[in-house]
Amino acid sequence: MVTSLPARPSRAALVLLAVLLGLSGLVGAALTAAPAQAASLVQVGSFGSNPGNLAMYSYRPDGLAGGRPLVVLLHGCTQNAGGYFSNSGWRKYADQSGFALVLPQTSGANNSSSCFNWFETGDTTRGQGEAASIRAMVGYAVANYGTDPARVYVTGLSAGGAMSAVMLATYPDVFAAGSVGAGLAYRCATSLTQASTCQYNATSKTPQQWGDLVRNAYSGYSGPYPRVAVWQGLSDYTVRPANATQLRDQWTNVRGVSQTPTSTQTLTGGTSLKVYGNNDVRLYEINGMGHGLPVDPGGAADQCGTAAAYFLDTICSAYHDARFFGLDGGAQPTPTPTVTPTVTPTPTPTAPPTCATASNYAHTTAGRAHQSGGYVYANGSNDAMGLWNVYTTHTLKQTGPGYWVLADGQC
Repeated sequence: MVTSLPARPSRAALVLLAVLLGLSGLVGAALTAAPAQAASLVQVGSFGSNPGNLAMYSYRPDGLAGGRPLVVLLHGCTQNAGGYFSNSGWRKYADQSGFALVLPQTSGANNSSSCFNWFETGDTTRGQGEAASIRAMVGYAVANYGTDPARVYVTGLSAGGAMSAVMLATYPDVFAAGSVGAGLAYRCATSLTQASTCQYNATSKTPQQWGDLVRNAYSGYSGPYPRVAVWQGLSDYTVRPANATQLRDQWTNVRGVSQTPTSTQTLTGGTSLKVYGNNDVRLYEINGMGHGLPVDPGGAADQCGTAAAYFLDTICSAYHDARFFGLDGGAQPTPTPTVTPTVTPTPTPTAPPTCATASNYAHTTAGRAHQSGGYVYANGSNDAMGLWNVYTTHTLKQTGPGYWVLADGQC
């Protein structure tokens, strides 16, 4: 198995990059250990319309009553439903809190590397392909398991994380919240070549432009959009950390909240948590972690999962996600931080905002932006602006002291 990538992938390496893209827990401390369970992961032979040619697996704890929540788990490339079920840690909390799991599984018939096709428009459009098949699985669970249709959630890793963003965008009427692990923003790519570009580079879009991609996914929808948690290793060289910033921009814009965090917390495993709005969006950034899903093997209430390839021993993401989803019985619960949250209010200018249009190089020399690794980011917001050169031009708007946002076409 290849475990590293060239700095400048060739055309011939694009398919390999797609493979690595996919590879590449809930309750509060008051919960006690779950009793032994006889239930197991089972395959559902027929679940309805299946235009995406996916397999459905499900897990229901023994004695699960009707009206309980459902969490959809999406694996990465070259992985499968069984491996994700065994390693991710979600079974522990399904047993403890009483909710069902559905694990869609793709195959080599769909994608040579068994990736969900998060970059193909035929699989990422409402009512089509793989997205429609996953939606059908949710419908099956509601009809046959008595799942509460108001408490359905989705989460996944890498290609599965990107597909989670697809489901949240295309079916905001189905999912109450979701989590994206080492994934990418919805419609960051619409082809395999673009997928490689997205995973390695920052894409120059404003939060409004990112948000519009989601709003266009279900034209005419006027209901609430899901809340979203984003998990990102800061040493991930397969899906670069800029993708987490783009997910944050996309979903804060869709939820109508500022890209400035309302609180910042320090958690275990070198994890920083930034909360946006009224718990609308969460961004977990893990120092030193590469490409994978965060787990934390152990018996404590906030420990879960098994360390394995692309299941990395840092922090139990399933624990925090289940609390974020409210699966411990609370509404939009907040994990206990190791430090007191600091609140940063959204700056309110007393005068019309200052706008400046210039090359990326000029913005950095003027102190409105900074460059890292040959790419430019706006000071304050960290909005991605593309390559550091004198040819790429953007408009930045100042919304507070030292705080600039990308505002192309808005000034």
